[in-house]
Amino acid sequence: MPMQPASTEIASRTAAIIEELKDLEGPLLPILHGIQEEFGHVPQAALPVIADGLNLSRAEVHGVVTFYHDFRAQPAGRHVLKLCQAEACQSMGSDAVAAKVKQLLGIDFHETTRDGSVTLEPVYCLGLCACSPSAMLDGEVIGRLDDEKIEEIVAEVRP
Repeated sequence: MPMQPASTEIASRTAAIIEELKDLEGPLLPILHGIQEEFGHVPQAALPVIADGLNLSRAEVHGVVTFYHDFRAQPAGRHVLKLCQAEACQSMGSDAVAAKVKQLLGIDFHETTRDGSVTLEPVYCLGLCACSPSAMLDGEVIGRLDDEKIEEIVAEVRP
Protein backbone atom coordinates (compact mmCIF):
# COMPACT_ATOMS: atom_id res chain seq x y z
CA MET A 1 0.00 0.00 0.00
CA PRO A 2 1.26 3.51 -0.77
CA MET A 3 2.20 5.78 2.13
CA GLN A 4 -0.42 8.25 3.28
CA PRO A 5 0.51 11.92 2.91
CA ALA A 6 0.97 13.84 6.18
CA SER A 7 -2.07 15.69 7.52
CA THR A 8 -0.55 19.10 6.77
CA GLU A 9 0.04 18.06 3.16
CA ILE A 10 -3.54 16.77 2.93
CA ALA A 11 -4.83 20.04 4.38
CA SER A 12 -2.85 22.22 1.99
CA ARG A 13 -3.73 20.20 -1.10
CA THR A 14 -7.38 20.10 0.00
CA ALA A 15 -7.40 23.88 0.53
CA ALA A 16 -6.08 24.39 -3.00
CA ILE A 17 -8.89 22.24 -4.44
CA ILE A 18 -11.47 24.12 -2.38
CA GLU A 19 -10.09 27.47 -3.54
CA GLU A 20 -10.31 26.35 -7.17
CA LEU A 21 -13.91 25.07 -6.96
CA LYS A 22 -15.62 26.95 -4.11
CA ASP A 23 -17.35 29.48 -6.38
CA LEU A 24 -19.29 26.80 -8.28
CA GLU A 25 -22.95 26.46 -7.46
CA GLY A 26 -23.19 23.53 -5.04
CA PRO A 27 -19.41 23.12 -4.72
CA LEU A 28 -19.28 20.25 -2.21
CA LEU A 29 -19.62 17.36 -4.67
CA PRO A 30 -17.12 18.75 -7.20
CA ILE A 31 -14.68 19.41 -4.35
CA LEU A 32 -15.08 15.86 -3.01
CA HIS A 33 -14.52 14.45 -6.51
CA GLY A 34 -11.44 16.63 -6.88
CA ILE A 35 -10.06 15.45 -3.55
CA GLN A 36 -10.68 11.81 -4.39
CA GLU A 37 -8.98 12.31 -7.75
CA GLU A 38 -6.00 13.93 -5.99
CA PHE A 39 -5.57 11.34 -3.21
CA GLY A 40 -7.36 8.26 -4.54
CA HIS A 41 -9.83 8.58 -1.65
CA VAL A 42 -11.30 11.25 0.64
CA PRO A 43 -8.96 11.34 3.66
CA GLN A 44 -10.48 11.97 7.08
CA ALA A 45 -8.03 14.86 7.51
CA ALA A 46 -9.67 16.64 4.56
CA LEU A 47 -13.15 16.74 6.10
CA PRO A 48 -12.58 19.58 8.60
CA VAL A 49 -10.77 21.60 5.93
CA ILE A 50 -13.74 21.20 3.60
CA ALA A 51 -16.19 22.07 6.37
CA ASP A 52 -14.28 25.23 7.26
CA GLY A 53 -13.80 26.23 3.62
CA LEU A 54 -17.49 25.90 2.77
CA ASN A 55 -18.88 27.04 6.14
CA LEU A 56 -20.50 23.65 6.74
CA SER A 57 -20.46 21.41 9.77
CA ARG A 58 -18.16 18.40 9.77
CA ALA A 59 -21.29 16.27 10.15
CA GLU A 60 -22.73 17.67 6.92
CA VAL A 61 -19.54 16.89 5.00
CA HIS A 62 -19.25 13.43 6.58
CA GLY A 63 -22.91 12.75 5.71
CA VAL A 64 -22.35 13.52 2.04
CA VAL A 65 -19.13 11.47 1.87
CA THR A 66 -20.79 8.43 3.44
CA PHE A 67 -24.06 8.78 1.50
CA TYR A 68 -22.44 8.51 -1.93
CA HIS A 69 -20.88 5.09 -2.45
CA ASP A 70 -18.31 6.30 -4.98
CA PHE A 71 -16.40 8.21 -2.31
CA ARG A 72 -13.79 6.06 -0.58
CA ALA A 73 -12.35 6.40 2.92
CA GLN A 74 -9.28 4.35 1.92
CA PRO A 75 -7.32 4.26 -1.34
CA ALA A 76 -8.58 1.77 -3.93
CA GLY A 77 -6.44 -0.84 -5.62
CA ARG A 78 -4.73 -0.19 -8.93
CA HIS A 79 -7.90 -1.49 -10.63
CA VAL A 80 -11.50 -1.03 -9.50
CA LEU A 81 -13.97 -3.73 -10.51
CA LYS A 82 -17.62 -2.89 -9.97
CA LEU A 83 -20.16 -5.69 -10.32
CA CYS A 84 -23.77 -4.76 -10.97
CA GLN A 85 -26.12 -6.09 -8.31
CA ALA A 86 -29.35 -4.47 -9.54
CA GLU A 87 -32.48 -6.52 -10.20
CA ALA A 88 -31.99 -7.00 -13.96
CA CYS A 89 -28.46 -8.30 -13.43
CA GLN A 90 -29.58 -10.47 -10.52
CA SER A 91 -32.21 -12.06 -12.73
CA MET A 92 -29.47 -12.92 -15.23
CA GLY A 93 -27.04 -14.46 -12.73
CA SER A 94 -25.05 -11.64 -11.15
CA ASP A 95 -25.02 -13.48 -7.81
CA ALA A 96 -23.10 -16.37 -9.40
CA VAL A 97 -20.80 -13.91 -11.17
CA ALA A 98 -20.07 -12.14 -7.88
CA ALA A 99 -19.43 -15.43 -6.09
CA LYS A 100 -16.96 -16.53 -8.77
CA VAL A 101 -15.12 -13.19 -8.83
CA LYS A 102 -14.90 -13.14 -5.02
CA GLN A 103 -13.55 -16.68 -5.04
CA LEU A 104 -10.97 -15.97 -7.76
CA LEU A 105 -9.77 -12.75 -6.13
CA GLY A 106 -10.01 -14.00 -2.55
CA ILE A 107 -11.88 -10.87 -1.41
CA ASP A 108 -15.41 -9.69 -0.75
CA PHE A 109 -17.18 -6.49 -1.78
CA HIS A 110 -15.56 -3.31 -0.39
CA GLU A 111 -12.19 -5.04 -0.09
CA THR A 112 -8.86 -4.76 -1.87
CA THR A 113 -6.57 -7.67 -2.61
CA ARG A 114 -3.50 -7.91 -0.36
CA ASP A 115 -1.22 -6.97 -3.23
CA GLY A 116 -3.28 -3.83 -3.91
CA SER A 117 -4.08 -4.89 -7.46
CA VAL A 118 -7.88 -4.70 -7.36
CA THR A 119 -10.75 -3.34 -5.29
CA LEU A 120 -14.14 -5.06 -5.65
CA GLU A 121 -17.28 -2.98 -5.29
CA PRO A 122 -20.99 -3.58 -5.81
CA VAL A 123 -22.87 -1.10 -7.97
CA TYR A 124 -26.61 -0.84 -8.38
CA CYS A 125 -27.10 -0.27 -12.09
CA LEU A 126 -24.68 0.52 -14.85
CA GLY A 127 -27.44 1.16 -17.37
CA LEU A 128 -26.47 -1.98 -19.26
CA CYS A 129 -29.55 -4.00 -18.32
CA ALA A 130 -30.04 -5.43 -21.82
CA CYS A 131 -26.53 -6.92 -21.61
CA SER A 132 -26.67 -8.22 -18.05
CA PRO A 133 -24.99 -9.39 -15.98
CA SER A 134 -22.59 -6.48 -16.27
CA ALA A 135 -19.55 -4.94 -14.65
CA MET A 136 -17.31 -1.91 -14.88
CA LEU A 137 -13.53 -2.23 -14.83
CA ASP A 138 -11.64 1.03 -14.39
CA GLY A 139 -14.52 2.99 -15.92
CA GLU A 140 -15.10 0.66 -18.89
CA VAL A 141 -18.40 -1.24 -18.93
CA ILE A 142 -18.47 -4.94 -19.74
CA GLY A 143 -21.70 -6.76 -20.57
CA ARG A 144 -22.89 -10.34 -20.81
CA LEU A 145 -20.49 -11.65 -18.20
CA ASP A 146 -19.87 -15.38 -18.26
CA ASP A 147 -17.18 -17.64 -16.79
CA GLU A 148 -14.79 -16.95 -19.67
CA LYS A 149 -15.11 -13.16 -19.37
CA ILE A 150 -14.76 -13.35 -15.59
CA GLU A 151 -11.52 -15.30 -15.91
CA GLU A 152 -10.23 -12.79 -18.51
CA ILE A 153 -11.03 -9.87 -16.20
CA VAL A 154 -9.33 -11.47 -13.22
CA ALA A 155 -6.26 -12.32 -15.33
CA GLU A 156 -6.12 -8.69 -16.49
CA VAL A 157 -6.23 -7.17 -12.99
CA ARG A 158 -3.89 -9.61 -11.27
CA PRO A 159 -0.13 -9.24 -11.80
